Amino acid sequence: MTIDNTTKTTVPFSREQLESVLKTRFFYAPAFELYGGVSGLYDYGPPGCAFQANIVDVWRKHFILEEDMLEVDCTMLTPHEVLKTSGHVDKFSDWMSKDPKTGEIFRADHIVEEVLEARLKGDQEARGLVKDANAAVQENADKKKRKKKVKQIEAIKLDDDIVKEYETVLAKIDGYSGEDLGKLMVKYNIGNPVTGDPLEPPRAFNLMFETAIGPSGQMKGYLRPETAQGQFLNFNKLLEFNNNKTPFASASIGKSFRNEISPRAGLLRVREFLMAEIEHFLDPLDKSHPRFHEVNDIVLPFLPREVQESGSTTPIVTTIGEAVSSGMVDNETLGYFIARIYLFLVSIGVDDTKLRFRQHMANEMAHYATDCWDGELLTSYGWIECVGCADRSAFDLTVHSKKTKEKMVVRQKLEKPIEVTKYEIDLTKKLFGPKFRKDAPKVEAFLLNLSQEELEKNAKLLKDNGKITFNVEGVESEVELDEKFVVIEKRTKIEHVREYVPNVIEPSFGIGRIIYAVFEHSFWSRPEDTARSVLSFPPLVAPTKVLLVPLSNNKELVPVTTEVSKILRKEKIPFKVDDSGVSIGKRYSRNDELGTPFGITIDFESAKDKSVTLRERDSTKQVRGSIEEVIKAIKEITYEGSSWEESTKNLTPFTSTQTEETV
Repeated sequence: MTIDNTTKTTVPFSREQLESVLKTRFFYAPAFELYGGVSGLYDYGPPGCAFQANIVDVWRKHFILEEDMLEVDCTMLTPHEVLKTSGHVDKFSDWMSKDPKTGEIFRADHIVEEVLEARLKGDQEARGLVKDANAAVQENADKKKRKKKVKQIEAIKLDDDIVKEYETVLAKIDGYSGEDLGKLMVKYNIGNPVTGDPLEPPRAFNLMFETAIGPSGQMKGYLRPETAQGQFLNFNKLLEFNNNKTPFASASIGKSFRNEISPRAGLLRVREFLMAEIEHFLDPLDKSHPRFHEVNDIVLPFLPREVQESGSTTPIVTTIGEAVSSGMVDNETLGYFIARIYLFLVSIGVDDTKLRFRQHMANEMAHYATDCWDGELLTSYGWIECVGCADRSAFDLTVHSKKTKEKMVVRQKLEKPIEVTKYEIDLTKKLFGPKFRKDAPKVEAFLLNLSQEELEKNAKLLKDNGKITFNVEGVESEVELDEKFVVIEKRTKIEHVREYVPNVIEPSFGIGRIIYAVFEHSFWSRPEDTARSVLSFPPLVAPTKVLLVPLSNNKELVPVTTEVSKILRKEKIPFKVDDSGVSIGKRYSRNDELGTPFGITIDFESAKDKSVTLRERDSTKQVRGSIEEVIKAIKEITYEGSSWEESTKNLTPFTSTQTEETV
């Protein structure tokens, strides 16, 4: 069932009202609140747990089942060596600035963004006031006072050039380095937003939580910052499980941890969160997708890097097919997953008018990535990255293979043998033992794992200088070898098997951020009473599907309530009985805040003929029919994607004499 936007109201969105509903109905709450709470940590209550579980269930069916992916559940504790190899120890950082007077810490890009946005907002308000005051001058005899007011307001306006400059900076905010952010803070006089005092220049802060594994404390580790590394390290097992066939994808759903500098905005920036990640392994020479034609015509809003670099945030709206064929999106498989991400987000309640795909800028994208797009959702906090979709090339498998000396490759039997020319290295191993003693295996392993580029470079050095020198981890002194020890030559061979390291397309979902965006996109107030809030969740993901409402506590209604409950339970439809003494309108109203899409009212007619009334949350329309007919309609709408109109066309429209507006 799609949400009928005509049932919504023009009442302005209120974040405060939404947060009040989420808190009152215990969707989530600050963790350890009795002890003052810990910033960036939250507990989910009953409706929040159910909502998250339903979204994960839809994700699993939409991706894992639909795409025949291999699901794994890997440990959250990760040894230092693994994350050192992946680059997280050295590069998994954000830029922070410290107030030397108060000791307060700020995330540099956020404070620049917030200050400039606040100044632009103030400028817009000032321009509006000038317009109003000028209009008043024309209508009011006391023109001198009005003109003076206009001049005062105009004094706080920003110059048009400054406005354009601020907008350009904000369009590029995700691409600035720490040094760039420091220069912006000086240029625009950005300091502590409360005191105005200057901040220290930005410096890198690693976001991983460090820990010790084992009682000795000697094995250094971290709480994982993502679920991806466990999937990469299990690649060979997954390939074997998949009968050595590629392409294939693995998937993982689990908690990750990041020690955020300044947690804020509820579920949007937290220190512990649920991730759902996919690693799609494919041939680097063939990044087509067999099902791309199914999504070819889906129209999406794209914000490519060229548009951002020009200082604009106006998206290019085009089909995913055109985006791939034009080269804006690098390849079919990347484009296929971008489209599938869109379909998933819309199915769980994301407003498609508040969704865009933003391409990483050149200095923002990881050095190994071929292309990367973020699925961003518009909230009252601005555009928020909720999904990343990147072509990570062969980086992860390559670095882990090189570190562990374990091949992570696909072997493809060729229909026709091919002639291959490449560099090969020969070692005179009998000389390595006497020269390097216990370090000989380390030196040999280092040489045998050199890439083609490294072999080519060393072949030239060996030819020009008669020797090569290099450093090996775990060997104290620099290693020097001449042609007696090593020979590096380019050779041509006939190969019957092609061996390659697969590339990886990685869609990565922040479930908590998506949940919060759906909260905002689904929230509205009834026009006749703005205190009556509604969360218009799609029935598929709503925490509870049905509110069962006996009209009164009369004993005559108990058997029907019991019978309907039994059938709903048998059909595995989540429901809740509300037989409290308050009016039926108030009971429906408080469950509208929980996003419950349907209500079944049991009245005294129900006791006579087993008919009940079915109420739809958004429109408050009601129809009447037998218990079986009503539950059948609920199942069709919730789980089969049917519309309200189609599934209730054989039921009788109903107008209650005891209307629900009597709250």
